[in-house]
Amino acid sequence: MRFLFRSLTGLFLAALTIALLAAGGFTMKSALDARKQGPARMRAAQERVFAANVIALEFAARQPELTAYGAVRTLRELELRAPAAGTLMDLSPNFVEGGQVAAGEVLARLDPVEALANRDSAAASKAEAEAQLALAERGLTLARDDLTAAERQAELRRAALERQRAIDEKGFGTTANIETAELAVSAAEQAVVSRRSALSSAEAALDQARNALRRAEIALSEAQRKLDETEIRAEFTGQLSGVETVAGRLVSNNEILGTLIDPSALEVSFRVPTAQFARLTDETGALRKLTARVTLDLGQDHITVPATLERAGAAVEEGQAGRLLFARLMETRGLKAGDFVTVTLAMPMIENVALLPAAAVGPDGKVLVLGPEERLQAEPVDVVHRQGDDVLIRAAGLQSGQEVVAERTPLLGEGLKLRPLRAATDGAALVPQKPEQVTLDADRRARLIAAVEGNPRMPAEAKARMLATLQQDQVPADLVARIESRMGG
Repeated sequence: MRFLFRSLTGLFLAALTIALLAAGGFTMKSALDARKQGPARMRAAQERVFAANVIALEFAARQPELTAYGAVRTLRELELRAPAAGTLMDLSPNFVEGGQVAAGEVLARLDPVEALANRDSAAASKAEAEAQLALAERGLTLARDDLTAAERQAELRRAALERQRAIDEKGFGTTANIETAELAVSAAEQAVVSRRSALSSAEAALDQARNALRRAEIALSEAQRKLDETEIRAEFTGQLSGVETVAGRLVSNNEILGTLIDPSALEVSFRVPTAQFARLTDETGALRKLTARVTLDLGQDHITVPATLERAGAAVEEGQAGRLLFARLMETRGLKAGDFVTVTLAMPMIENVALLPAAAVGPDGKVLVLGPEERLQAEPVDVVHRQGDDVLIRAAGLQSGQEVVAERTPLLGEGLKLRPLRAATDGAALVPQKPEQVTLDADRRARLIAAVEGNPRMPAEAKARMLATLQQDQVPADLVARIESRMGG
């Protein structure tokens, strides 16, 4: 009897359990159906705020700079060539690569034997020509004396003829005497003509002697020049380059022995775009006398010297673009011909422009201006000049003091809300503002951690980083708001 009572009690408890489970399941199903049929709960929408560096505009007169690259070259350069074929007998100790030489210094000597013999032969020819000239001068003097004597004798003969005719008119003379006197006058006049011919020959001989002496002097001067050219001298003070010769070497005519460079007279040649070149000229088209800085990069150090813009190339070379310019170096310390340098040219002043990073201007020629309620507005600007990573802009719709985005990205656009990152007052680099921190209680922290751990779409690295942040005493408020918005409250 007791066994039957216990069995019935067990069946009753089992039936009661099943009934309670069924009632619970029915209640849960009813609640789920009611939730599905009821209106969906809307999550609170939160506008996304972007952070970006901003910079204040400052419109003023600015002097832009044009950066170009060029090479240093020398203004005075002389090729040292052998004036004639011969043997190098002697070389100066300074006639080496990089040797410093003074103006007029003898750098090398060729074998002077042949040139010396030619000089002596020319000197002998000159002495002979001088002797011939002296002989011609003496002959001319004698020819003049003979002519004078002949003319005097002719005068005497004419006077004798006149006396004889006077005697004949008085009746005392004879015809034979008159004829004899006339023959004597004719002979005297013939002698005068002969002496004049001799004088002309003497004068011609003198001219020939003078020409011969002149030719002898020219030959002597040429021989002396060739003898002097056996000594190769420095035309000016400078430094030698490209020296590859030794004493005793046989050189050919006009062979290059080296190059003499004046290291104190240097200039730099560089190219600029044609559009920029137009701003370097005045109203008449003449090149402005602008200043420049020439910099030689030495890695961790650099050399900078001042320069002055002097001239432009006369024509555009085939295959080249832009304009070729030349600037004279005011100083030459540390620079050599052939150095590759950077030229920073100070251009004429531009009025009412602002300096911005080049990244602040978008491909559409607009900048993003920070407007009311910290929302972005796109404004068109005119890029007047580009220099390195910066640009000079001019805009009619902008004023000094307005802030623009310093670096545009594809995420930023007109109408978005921005959290501006401004530069420090001491001019330090742009730094982001420290986000607001909140303190979490245990329950709220546990719910946030559970929401992060239960998110299957979050990457493992991001999840670990976020969980580590939630374990701290102070947690960023924007992180908490972002997680709670995804939780639905």
